[in-house]
Amino acid sequence: MKYFYNFLIGILMGFGAILPGVSSGVFCVIFGIYEKLVNSIINFFKDFKTNFLFLFPIGLGGIVGVVLFGNVIKYFFSLYKFQSCYAFIGLILGTIPSLFKQASTNKYVEIKNIIPMIISFLFGIALIFIEKSLSLGTTNSASSSYLYLILSGFLMSVGIVVPGISNTVILMCLGVYTTYIDAVATINFHILVPMGIGLFFGCLLWIQIIKYLFDKYHQATSLCIIGFTLGSVFVLFPGFAHGIVGLICYPIFFVSLILSYKLANLENTIST
Repeated sequence: MKYFYNFLIGILMGFGAILPGVSSGVFCVIFGIYEKLVNSIINFFKDFKTNFLFLFPIGLGGIVGVVLFGNVIKYFFSLYKFQSCYAFIGLILGTIPSLFKQASTNKYVEIKNIIPMIISFLFGIALIFIEKSLSLGTTNSASSSYLYLILSGFLMSVGIVVPGISNTVILMCLGVYTTYIDAVATINFHILVPMGIGLFFGCLLWIQIIKYLFDKYHQATSLCIIGFTLGSVFVLFPGFAHGIVGLICYPIFFVSLILSYKLANLENTIST
């Protein structure tokens, strides 16, 4: 059961690598596996069997999510944008109580550690204005260069590892978003392989940094991730739904909220 659960999380992470405004790392936070994922990658060879059995379903799900369902989800978001965004917002907000519980290991939250959360939250909101100021169709003449694609994949890894930072924003800033989406749709290995190389080494670097921060400043780092996660809600928010769309969106939001809250409480049982 837990392997299938991790496979589904991997699929959602694959979605996050494609969808505008969505971070892959947010899904790890939503389902309570973010810190465990970081530790499993860092200590992969120390307990090879356990870490492999944990990471393999997630990695496989990520590939399935990107390759098989990328166009489907992209189409679904374009056709039912409000409903999809409200569902994701509900999923995110439903996990917040559990995240605060995990962060407050000493039964309370230190005031000084709230500052990183506020900063990361404001940074997440700032990404809204960055994303809206950029064009999805922008391309860069350098996007055909293998070296530039490796660099793009390397920088894209920030959006994979750090919750709340959208891959879309990074790729649009670099002018390769359309190139990336087209490569996923057509499975163009000439684009995907160099980007994958950069992504792999970038993830290794950022995971080391995150692991260090968790070890040294666990509560501050946890609250910072909560801030990024909350900021992503504002990135996703499509506006208030009205009329028939509103009658559909708000129930979807509350169902997603309750479902996410229940899943967050059950996660420890499933993962053991």
